[in-house]
Amino acid sequence: MKKIAIIGSGIGGLALGIRLQSRGFQVTLYEKNEKIGGHAYPLKKNGYTFDMGPSLITATEILERLFQCAGRRLFDDVKMIKLNPFYRIYFHDKSFLDYTDDSDKMMEQMAAFNRKDAKNYLKFIEASKKIHDVVIEQREGTRPFLTPWSMLRFAPRAVSMRAMLSTYRFACMYFRDPRNRFTFSFHPLFIGGNPFRAPAIYEMIPYLEKTGGVWYSKGGMYSLIRAMGNAFQKAGGKLMLDAEVNKIIIQDKKATGIRTGSEVHEADAIVSNADFIHSYRDLIEPSHRKKWTDRRLERIKYSMSAFLIYMGVRKKYPQLLHHTLILSHRYKPLIRDIFDCHVLPDDFSMYLHVPSRTEPAMAPENCESMYVLVPVTNLQAGVDWEHIKQKYAKKILDFLEHSFGLQGLQNAVEVLEIFTPLDFQSKQNAVYGSAWGVEPRLSQTAYFRPHNRSEDIPNLYLVGASTHPGAGLPGCLLTAETTESIIIKDLV
Repeated sequence: MKKIAIIGSGIGGLALGIRLQSRGFQVTLYEKNEKIGGHAYPLKKNGYTFDMGPSLITATEILERLFQCAGRRLFDDVKMIKLNPFYRIYFHDKSFLDYTDDSDKMMEQMAAFNRKDAKNYLKFIEASKKIHDVVIEQREGTRPFLTPWSMLRFAPRAVSMRAMLSTYRFACMYFRDPRNRFTFSFHPLFIGGNPFRAPAIYEMIPYLEKTGGVWYSKGGMYSLIRAMGNAFQKAGGKLMLDAEVNKIIIQDKKATGIRTGSEVHEADAIVSNADFIHSYRDLIEPSHRKKWTDRRLERIKYSMSAFLIYMGVRKKYPQLLHHTLILSHRYKPLIRDIFDCHVLPDDFSMYLHVPSRTEPAMAPENCESMYVLVPVTNLQAGVDWEHIKQKYAKKILDFLEHSFGLQGLQNAVEVLEIFTPLDFQSKQNAVYGSAWGVEPRLSQTAYFRPHNRSEDIPNLYLVGASTHPGAGLPGCLLTAETTESIIIKDLV
């Protein structure tokens, strides 16, 4: 059996581990932390349960394919609950929209903002379907883009679908009201992208959500991670926890193993599910990197980061759904501040995850488990998070209580944990504290994104958010399928 070493047990690493182990390889996952999951890490305190990272599941058919590889069924191993509405979006004027798969309800809500927008809703969904069918149904999302020809082959189809526009420009073709434009252009933010330059290939997501739903795994997102870990181990895979990889071994110009502490582990192929720049800059000596030199790595555009507050609250807030977005009056200027100006603005938009709205057992009786995620600039800004994190958290809580209307919030808080870009950097080796790695922009998409097979070193591969096709749960699962196909071609 050929040996595969995978660095990192995030969703991409776990998915690839399951696939390769089921194919007859001997796979070992090396994880820095004491639990698997990468960003999808659990937090439990005083009866409250939190998902620290990803909080929703889409494209269950991709997950089902993964579990089938190991001879299992997703819906047998994970208790899945379909959410509807998917999100509630509060706009700065206190109006809101419940984002749902019901076309009539969507058009009714949209018509309150702009009647013509409502009439264009189904046209937009049809355009979203065309992109979805190419990426998901025709499996372009799992085809490796390793040569310029692969990009040239795909480009005419992308142009015909207008998928090379930005997601915001794509939405503007159908909608005029700013609230409707936001509703159908914000999805790149879920994967660390800027809606004003992320390619409209991500406009497949509204159709994917509408037809496949938005789901919650009972017990929190980590119940899915546990099920993936169990599937991997029952297939014969090995987990090495508290085993941080500090070097990728290169011999005769090939990757031949990894080092953890003072131990060397040999393998026929190495896959990194770790942060992209960390993998090359910190784990591989410069003499082995002709393309990905330190200078070139510095030119890679990284995504934003996030400031998170995990709260256990002795109170119920029915105005919050399982997923709630609360928006600033600024859209494009705020995004520019975060991505390009690298400043910490006075205003903010935020995403709240409150799983106790769906599963009361995630918190003590009559309480709420919630996390608040505020997109912020990454560590390239030089923000002193250790100095300002308490003050910034207080500013967010004051807004939620006094401006948004969560009455008595701060007096009801009995658990409060803060996670800053510094934590992403120190706990998950995330360069610049970016939670999503390489930014999904047109110049860093498909062939122009870090390849699933290393351009520098034979027998070295990538999986996860920073390689093709990209971040997010469906994206990371698709990177596993893409990388698997290359490894099979190379090693079998």
